[in-house]
Amino acid sequence: MAARFDHTIVWCRDKQRSSAFLTGILGLSPAESFLDFLVVRLANGVSLDFADKEGDVAPQHYAFLVSEEAFDAGYGRIKADSVPHWADPARERPDEINRHWGGRGVYFEDPDGHLMEMITTPYGSEEEL
Repeated sequence: MAARFDHTIVWCRDKQRSSAFLTGILGLSPAESFLDFLVVRLANGVSLDFADKEGDVAPQHYAFLVSEEAFDAGYGRIKADSVPHWADPARERPDEINRHWGGRGVYFEDPDGHLMEMITTPYGSEEEL
């Protein structure tokens, strides 16, 4: 079998708060407990395993490919909850979305500063931007 991505640990200061934030924005089922983790399962079988960490959390980037309907719902929750968001990862275009590769995308921070991204179309080539 070829290698497939299975799961990653998302370090955070409060796994309950952080996993609930993500499942709320993305409209996913609540996280499930597994050992010391709260596990958020995605449609493609990959999971994000939230774990508490003392001290500083190094921010990471996590991108989620969603349907147009899920984007509308998630972006609606971002705006309703006044979650800071940007059209770009450098955070130079606040309160906007992008329309790369004929889709839509938005970047937003979770409670620990991880930069989350919702996109409706997979990335294409630089020439197509």
